[in-house]
Amino acid sequence: MEKILVTVLLIDDHQVVRDGLRSSLERNGYSVIGEAASKKEAIAQIAHKDPQVIIVDLNLPDGSGLEVVSWARKVSDTIGIVVLTLNDGDEHLIASLQSGASAFVLKSAAITEVISAVAHAAATHLRFSAKGLQSALARREDGFGLTSRELEVLALLPKGQKSSQIATELFVSEATIKTHLASIYRKLSASNRTEAVVTAIKHGLIA
Repeated sequence: MEKILVTVLLIDDHQVVRDGLRSSLERNGYSVIGEAASKKEAIAQIAHKDPQVIIVDLNLPDGSGLEVVSWARKVSDTIGIVVLTLNDGDEHLIASLQSGASAFVLKSAAITEVISAVAHAAATHLRFSAKGLQSALARREDGFGLTSRELEVLALLPKGQKSSQIATELFVSEATIKTHLASIYRKLSASNRTEAVVTAIKHGLIA
């Protein structure tokens, strides 16, 4: 009996990435039926070629790959969707899950992980797979283990207030604020206020 090839559409604005993916996929028995370098091209190709699996980057020149993911999932419950990206933050992984992707893989991963993600997406369209998913969800759930007081202090950092000003606003001593800041930096793996704010915003701890 002739083996039925799984059809794949590649969506990435870098030709070298698409060429590498095409070569690896075809060596592993997949059929690459099209390529797209933008959100507009991707939607047109999906509608026209009806691939079984799409591999999509999050950073496209005319929009976010998540918009492609959301659109594709709305029009089909059976299409496999693999997000392949350089963006390794928890928020990108969770946003991919929420948008309807089947799998999330970093571009730094071994090609075997990408191939496995494609196989998963082709077979199990609606079950999300990603390395580190449980850890990302746990971090989102517990806010990195920050206490309610530490979250209060963290929320004041973007205002540029000094430790003494934060202490006055929260009716505690400056030494207490410095202790909270040290704990916040440790829990967020930050070395200063700027890094702490960037990480907090990135993970939705502060707006």
